[in-house]
Amino acid sequence: MPTSAKAEAIDELRSRIAGATAAVLTEYRGLSVQQLSELRKQLKAASAEYRVVKNRLARIAVEGSPLAGLRPHLTGPIGVVIGRKDPAAMAKALSVFARTNPALTLRVGVIEGRLLEPQDLKAVADLPSREALRAQLVRTVQGPLAGLVGLLAAPLREVAYVLAERGKGAATESSGA
Repeated sequence: MPTSAKAEAIDELRSRIAGATAAVLTEYRGLSVQQLSELRKQLKAASAEYRVVKNRLARIAVEGSPLAGLRPHLTGPIGVVIGRKDPAAMAKALSVFARTNPALTLRVGVIEGRLLEPQDLKAVADLPSREALRAQLVRTVQGPLAGLVGLLAAPLREVAYVLAERGKGAATESSGA
């Protein structure tokens, strides 16, 4: 039976993972306090947070949640990255930090209920952000629509040109007569 302090820690962790879209388990051995602070700052910019957790309490907290797939991987010194918004931005921030700080090791992650290995997390990090994907979608849809508008406006434009030329011709006839 957990003590009241442990029960509070479990409840706090449950509340933090309740709105999570993604989570990644990392090994942080070899990182200084300053490096962990820098990691937290970079993750905060990506709407994510980094927590060092006790495995036993974390196993209880993830039980019955979308992050339940992490349960068997909660062994050894673990840090959990909890993402709230864009999983690609979170994975990108982790990937960039891991390149400059090789002591940080990505173990496994869960994005929208799917368990991902480190190479899968790297693939997610290489994806463009949601905003970039939306912009690509808008460009893809806008191109054909702009062409359609041009095609529909062409007959009206042609009539306008004909009338303008006819008006010029009539003006030259009346001034020449």
